[in-house]
Amino acid sequence: MKSTVFLGAGRITRALVAGLRLAQYERPIVVYDRNPKKSRLLRREFHVAVAPDLKSAVEQAETLIVAVRPASVSGLLGEVAACGASRRPKLWVSLAAGVPLGKLRAQIGPPARWVRAMPSPVCRIGRGLTALCFARGVGNAEHVRVRGLFQRVGQLLEIPERQFDAFTTTYSSSHGYHALQTLAEAAQRAGLDRATALTAAAHALSAGILYWKESGQSVARLLHEAATPGGIAAATMSGMDKSGYARVVANGLKAGIAQARRNARR
Repeated sequence: MKSTVFLGAGRITRALVAGLRLAQYERPIVVYDRNPKKSRLLRREFHVAVAPDLKSAVEQAETLIVAVRPASVSGLLGEVAACGASRRPKLWVSLAAGVPLGKLRAQIGPPARWVRAMPSPVCRIGRGLTALCFARGVGNAEHVRVRGLFQRVGQLLEIPERQFDAFTTTYSSSHGYHALQTLAEAAQRAGLDRATALTAAAHALSAGILYWKESGQSVARLLHEAATPGGIAAATMSGMDKSGYARVVANGLKAGIAQARRNARR
């Protein structure tokens, strides 16, 4: 049985492999990284196979997943092109934020067929969210294979490539962690001890969003329900809005999208 091969053994590979193992993914998983310590750590933790070199990794792949930082993609694909592999897979998946399909195809062309995927690190527990974009020429069987891989670790969205930068900036679990830390620290300054502040802030963020997902109600309706006019919640949100909350969030997204576009130019 041909393998699913990861080029790169960093954080997103670790998260995906953890989710795939949790879901009892049946295909062999092989990892290659130029830093052998990273590969060995994954082998010990998740019992993946480790390719001894790049050529071996490429030759045994049915699906090849490029899982390195955006700035490293061009160099890695150049090494792949020069490694002298006698066989290359047809299906290539890039997890590199901001690197467009056109740039990927320019370095590794036909018969390679490219897919961009943006999986969330929360895929490690099977609750991830992955955006997919398929290049022209990707066949039905390959669509099924890619969707089947990422469906094992959470929800899927198929979106146009022009939306990828905005999606990548918006969907990150870092927003939740950042909001949790910020809200908890503000609660501590208001008088709560740290443990209580974190518990209260986590409930405010996670329980409310979980109820929105399960209830099927609109965000506007739930905001209206939670924030009674003249009440504490309404006063809190009003204070945030007057302080520029919406502007701060919009500026953060603009900065993230700008970084994704800088990645594309590297």
